[in-house]
Amino acid sequence: MSESALAISGLHKSFGPAHIIRGVELDVARGERHAIIGPNGAGKSTLFNLVSGLFKPSEGQVLMNGRPISGLAAHEINRRGLSRSFQVSNIFSNMTVRENVRCGVLHSMGQGYSFWRNIGNLKAVQKKTAEILEKVELIEKAHMPAALLSYADQRTLEIAVTIAGGADVILLDEPTAGMSHSETDRAVALIRKATEGKTLLIVEHDMGVVFDLADTISVLVYGEIIATGRPEEIRGNPKVREAYLGEEADEQPIGGAA
Repeated sequence: MSESALAISGLHKSFGPAHIIRGVELDVARGERHAIIGPNGAGKSTLFNLVSGLFKPSEGQVLMNGRPISGLAAHEINRRGLSRSFQVSNIFSNMTVRENVRCGVLHSMGQGYSFWRNIGNLKAVQKKTAEILEKVELIEKAHMPAALLSYADQRTLEIAVTIAGGADVILLDEPTAGMSHSETDRAVALIRKATEGKTLLIVEHDMGVVFDLADTISVLVYGEIIATGRPEEIRGNPKVREAYLGEEADEQPIGGAA
C-alpha cells in the first residue's frame, strides 16, 4: 500500500454549540486523486479549512507525510508542501497572468519581491513561470491583466498559482463551479495534467467531474465520512444514494448509469 500523503484521524470541529465535523477518519495515499463529495452543508469546506490550517481542530489530528500539521498556521502548512485553492477566485486582478504565477514561483524558491532587485533577471523564476503557464495553456495570455480573463481562465489561473509553489499536496475547492460543459471538460484535462505526480484532494459538486477525475471518493454527510471507495463502489453504494436521493435511492445510482 502507498504511504499516506494525508492521514486524518478523529477530527472534530465545533463553532459554539454547532458540531460541524464529527470524528472524520480519512487516508489519502501519495499520488492519489481523492474527491470529497456530499450534500450542501455537509462540512466539506470546513474540512478543507482544517486540513489547510485556516481553522484549528477542536479535537483530532492531521498528518501530512507522517508529520503532524493540525493546529499549525496556514503559511506553515504551505511551507511543508500543501497548497490550496478556494471556491471564490483568489487571484490578484490588477496584476498580469504572468505576475500572478510568478508570485507563487518566487515563494517556492525562497525569494520575494524586492524594490531594489529586477525580478526579470531571475532566469530560473522566469523559466519555471513559463513552464507552468504552458502547462495550463495560458502562455498566450501571460501579458493580460488577470481581471480581463474570462471566468474559466481566472479559475485556471488560480490552479496555476496553486501549483506554482511546488507543493506535493494540492487541495482544490470547487474548481469547476460556474463553468459551462465545455469549460468543465477543459478544466478537468488541465487539472489532470497540472497535478500529475502530485497528491490531489478535491471538493466538487459536479459528479461528472468527480467520476472522471478521482481515483478514490469519500462521502461526507453531516460532518461524518459515511463511505470511501473507488468510483464504481461509490456509484452504487446504498448509503450514498440515500444521502443524495432519499426515497429515490433504490432506483438511481450516483453519477448516472454505471
